[in-house]
Order: sequence, then C-alpha cells, then structure tokens
Amino acid sequence: MGSTGREAEVARADFPDGFVFGVATSAYQIEGARREGGKGDNIWDVFTEDKERVLDRSNGDIAVDHYHRYREDIELMASLGFRAYRFSISWARIFPDGLGGKVNEQGVAFYNNLINFMIAKGIEPYATLYHWDLPNNLQKTLGGWISEKIVDYFALYAEACFANFGDRVKRWITINEPLQTSVNAYGIGVFAPGGCEGETARCYLAAHHQILAHAAAVDVYRRKFKAAQGGEVGLVVDCEWAEPFSEKAEDQIAAQRRIDFQLGWYLDPIYFGDYPESMRERVGNDLPTFSEKDKEFIRNKIDFVGLNHYTSRLIAHHQNPGDIYFYQVQQVERIEKWNTGQKIGERAASEWLFIVPWGLHKLLNYIAKKYDNPPIYITENGMDEEDDQSATLEQALNDTTRVGYFKGYLASVAQAIKDGVDVRGYFAWSFLDNFEWAMGYTKRFGIVYVDYKNGLARHPKASALWFSHFLKVIATVCIHHNNHRCAV
Repeated sequence: MGSTGREAEVARADFPDGFVFGVATSAYQIEGARREGGKGDNIWDVFTEDKERVLDRSNGDIAVDHYHRYREDIELMASLGFRAYRFSISWARIFPDGLGGKVNEQGVAFYNNLINFMIAKGIEPYATLYHWDLPNNLQKTLGGWISEKIVDYFALYAEACFANFGDRVKRWITINEPLQTSVNAYGIGVFAPGGCEGETARCYLAAHHQILAHAAAVDVYRRKFKAAQGGEVGLVVDCEWAEPFSEKAEDQIAAQRRIDFQLGWYLDPIYFGDYPESMRERVGNDLPTFSEKDKEFIRNKIDFVGLNHYTSRLIAHHQNPGDIYFYQVQQVERIEKWNTGQKIGERAASEWLFIVPWGLHKLLNYIAKKYDNPPIYITENGMDEEDDQSATLEQALNDTTRVGYFKGYLASVAQAIKDGVDVRGYFAWSFLDNFEWAMGYTKRFGIVYVDYKNGLARHPKASALWFSHFLKVIATVCIHHNNHRCAV
C-alpha cells in the first residue's frame, strides 16, 4: 500500500551533484498584460470573456502581473536558492496572429529581458513553447489543434524561438500536457477553446497533431540549431500513477490501460512508432493512424521526458463506468479508497488531488523500465489550497501540508534515483499563486503567496522557506510581515 510519506525526511545530499532544483509557471497564468507589447489574443483570452466558464468569473488579463514584475519575481526566486526556472513563452506575443509571417519584436524583447535577467541571477532558463495559450486566430481560421496545418505553424513558431533565444536557452519543452489540451480543451470543452462537448473524436485528432507538431519542432532544432546551440528538446506529459485496486488480473490490466491512456498515448508513438494497443482496441476508428512516413518522422524525436505529476488513483476494471466518454472508453473506475475504507491519501483543495508520494516512485520506475530509462525532469509537482478569504496573512503563509507534500514527493524521487532511474531535475509547481484555469483564483498552488487584495504583493510561504533551507541558502529570507519573521 505504501506510507503517506508525511514522515519522510529528505536532504539535498540525497540527490546527485548537478541535479537541478527549480520552480515552474506558465505565461497565461502569471503574465497578464493582455493588450500590451503587441500581443495578440490567445484562446484563453477569448474563452474567459464568457464569465460562466471560470468558477470565480475571472481571467488572466492582469493575472499576477509578472509581465511588469518579472525582475522582482526573479530576484525572489534567486534569493530562495533556486537555480532553474521553467517558464512558458506566449505564442501570441511572438506571432500575434499565429501565422509566423512577422515576428513581434516587442514580444521577443520581453522574453530576452526575462532570460537575460534570469541568467544574471544565476538561474537557468527552461522554456516551454506551448502551455495551452494558442493564438486565437489559429483557432478561428483553422480550428486550432484539430487541423493538420497547425503542425507547420507550430514549427515556424518554434524556429523563431530557437533563433531568438536558443543562444541562452539550452533546455526546451515543446508542448505542456498534450493530454489536457486533447481531453479538456477539445474533447470535453471545459478548457479553451471550449465548445467541443460531445465531439469526442476531436480529442484524438488534437492529440495526433500535437505529437506531429512536437516532432516537427524537434526536427527543426536538430537540423538548424543543435550543432551551434547544443541544447535539448523534450516533451512534457502528465500522468497520475494508477495503482491496481486489487490482485485480480482484470484490475491489474485496467491499471496498465489507464497509464496507456495518459502516458502511452504520447510516448508510445515517439518511442515505438504507434499508439498503445489498448487504445486502438477501445477507441477504434476515432484514433488516427500514422503513415509509415509519419512513424519514421516522429521516432525518437525526444531528448528528455518532462513529467508533470501530482497524484495517484486506485484503478479497477469497470465494464461501463458512469463517467465522461474519455473514461468510459477506458473501462476503468477511479477509486479514492481501499476496500478497507482507508483513503489513498489526504486530499488537497482540488477534488482530484490526493497526496500519495509513493505513486511518484512507482511511476518513475515504470517510465524507466518501459522506455529504456530516458532522462527525466519532473517539470511540475505540487498541491493546492483553497483561497481562504477569511485567513490572515500569517495563516495563509503557514502552508505546512504543502511542506509535507514536498518532503514526501522529493523522498520518492530520491528513492527512484537510488533505483537507477535517470531523473535529472525537479520543478515545484508553482512559484506563484496564479490564475488556475477553470478554477480561476480560487485555488492556490504557489510557494509564494500573492495578495490579490493588496496590490499583488508577494510573500514567501513556509514551503518557500523550507525549500530555501533544503537548498542550503545562506542568505536571509524575510517575510515582510508585521512581525518581520525571518528564516536564516
């Protein structure tokens, strides 16, 4: 079953020299400045204009104003001891219409300033090209990710980023969580662009084109930039660990199937040339096919696997689960409790997020075994708390559950490395409280508190200070609060 991990103790010394510790964010969630710097609208800008789509009727027009505060944010990041930052580039800041005709120089200047300031502060940039914020013009004119033409437009955009930033950025991520774009954006419609309810085949098409777009970007990098720049390009996939609910063969097979529908969907084509057989059996003709030329093109187009992992679930076989189509077709039931009644883990704020550190250990070993031990970066890991309007600042900063979460999950990473898994880095999600997609600002994932009522002031939480201790930062980090409580 595995322990809760709450009692786990973990130290920097448990990780190899050169192991990277960083924090992560994404452009739409933190930047704001919707109509500044020549930026075009993206699908989230337009999607959130319908207030009903977001829980608190909010949007990312201002977000947490990182566009204007990036120096302050990077200074804080550096003072806490982080030496790597995973950020995303807004496609609509580089090409406002998405078409790749003319680069928006103001957008390039913003990211150049951000990258240069990061490097000046001793922080290595890890850049994500696509974190869900498609230029709206590509959605409007092509249908976004359901059009094959998007592959070429993404390659043009990737090339512009490699050309403008690749002399300093050596770790590139093409696409963040294509699973979420496929299912939540194009399959169910709860994420931008929305409006796809009931058109389930679209989610498989969106996935197919994301895989081809990823490969096209890697191809451009290897042909035109790799020799001079010497960087690497990876893909970020998200996956919950699927723990079989029982010893029954059908539950064991169901758990494997669940992972196929998350991880295998994207990694199997790249490593093995095609989708998992379990998907082909269940999805049938809705699952697109790769031509022989495509198979050759996508094969091994990856330098590292980026893994976003938050939680785990007990999985049982279910002939016809009463669930959304995407889960029905898997024939799995996602369960929160063992048959003893014990929960798989303590729940965070989001209903889907249970604290299960041992799941990450198992998942890392699974990836190593199945895909011949590729280099892995954990590109997101973290938990949320409710935005409690009645809490004092002191209470809001005392995020002890999150500290326990990080201790447990980092201990699992250290154990996987001892097992021989090639894990090279870990990025906490998120650096700042921010716009949490369909949840708006009701959930807080940050290790730094953003005071939405008082000018978006930043305050490091206990988890940020824990990381600072963990990374053995000598500098004093203070929480600017009425009692000036400090941690050395």
